[in-house]
Amino acid sequence: MKKLVFCLALLAGCAAWNRPINQALQGENAALVDVTPESIGKGELYVGLAFSGGGMRASAFAYGMLEELRAQGAVTGTPNGLLDDVRLVSGVSGGSVTAAQFGLYGPAGLTGYRERYLVTNAEKYMANSPFNPVTIVKGLAGGANGRKTFARYLDEVLFKGATFGDLRARSKIKTWINATDMANNTPFLFSPETFDALCSDLSKLPISEAVAASAAFPLVFTPVVLEAHQGDCGYKEPDWLTAARNNPEATAAMKAQGRALESYANPEEVKYVKLLDGGITDNFGTTGLAVERARAQAPYAPMTPEEAVRMKRMLFLVANAGVEADYGWTQKIPGPGGVGLGMSIATASMSAATRSGYDAMRGELRQWEAELIEWRCALPPGEVRRLRGTLDGWDCSDLKLFIGQASFEGVPADMRKKLNKVPTRLKLKTEEVDLVIEAGRLATRATPEFNGFLASLEGNDVDARIQKGIAAGGRRIAPVSN
Repeated sequence: MKKLVFCLALLAGCAAWNRPINQALQGENAALVDVTPESIGKGELYVGLAFSGGGMRASAFAYGMLEELRAQGAVTGTPNGLLDDVRLVSGVSGGSVTAAQFGLYGPAGLTGYRERYLVTNAEKYMANSPFNPVTIVKGLAGGANGRKTFARYLDEVLFKGATFGDLRARSKIKTWINATDMANNTPFLFSPETFDALCSDLSKLPISEAVAASAAFPLVFTPVVLEAHQGDCGYKEPDWLTAARNNPEATAAMKAQGRALESYANPEEVKYVKLLDGGITDNFGTTGLAVERARAQAPYAPMTPEEAVRMKRMLFLVANAGVEADYGWTQKIPGPGGVGLGMSIATASMSAATRSGYDAMRGELRQWEAELIEWRCALPPGEVRRLRGTLDGWDCSDLKLFIGQASFEGVPADMRKKLNKVPTRLKLKTEEVDLVIEAGRLATRATPEFNGFLASLEGNDVDARIQKGIAAGGRRIAPVSN
């Protein structure tokens, strides 16, 4: 027995511990994307997407949603359909892979994505055998796999060393990668604001490292580590944090995010930030948007004034690749126990946090719609002309937001049964991948808010593109209800 304990202790000492991956900052981080009147264009449509966690299943489901948005080229008269109007994409865990791929490369990044990633073995460098005692002990000691496994694979097959600085230079899509700060129990957003508090240079961080942190499921992966470089930059906390500190009306999520930023700037509290799977605190990646709105200092934020004046329709879709619960242990008195009990507790906690985050985001966006209209209608004509470029066709109240969720509930029952058997792994059978991709397309097509958004395009300036697409042989998709 003593020998066994000694051997296990040695194995635990071999657990994969990650070194900090971030560099110190001088000054402030630039915005994730550079929003200019030229990059906005007419800007009448704004599409935001959030991709849930769920391993390769989530990556494939998000890809299916993107393909369905591209298929609207038959309606809009453009090759990329609605993909050209995507301005925000948020990803968690498996969904963060597709989010980062699309954010970095845009619509062109979808070409060959299935072959390069979705049908490959993303567990290539990972220790993942449940029957290997070394893997088990390493997992219990902190994590069986370090950052040089999944992050390495992502960099080899998709991101090729690209950093957040590269994303800013080549993309107009604001890309949010979400992990979990284990000490503060809050979502961790790879954003300029977060990295300003850490006095860390986000532009030099490889995208693959952020995605790997977002997908670092406990025990399977060791926490990804960031160093807080306090004092190495002239950090000043944002005004919203100062205001929220003593504001009794500030939301709990907003206060928690503010408290996390405070801790990053305090060397007595945080020297290293430990990150794990973003799904632990928000499996949809929508908390960031709710907090953005709650802390906004202007009615149009987090948009620029130019974006808010030019927009007519906004669509925000969540791709939920979650599977239905296994109720097997509810059919008998014993159980759950052991691993099953642990997974049940974790799943219950994650699901509750995700639902709360989604509801909060929907509430914030609904309120934002009313505030935007009020702000737009109070603008003098000269300011509208400056921000919009023209007064032609201006209607301050012509603004509608559509917020919906596509999930396995939106596909036929026989397909849903098969989907619920697809495991949460980073390696799936080709037929499983193709099944989930098709589910992503069907679920998106069946989402009422998506169909409402398409129907609302009639009567706007974009209607000319719609008619052009129909004349070229396209078809309009009629509203579908769940």
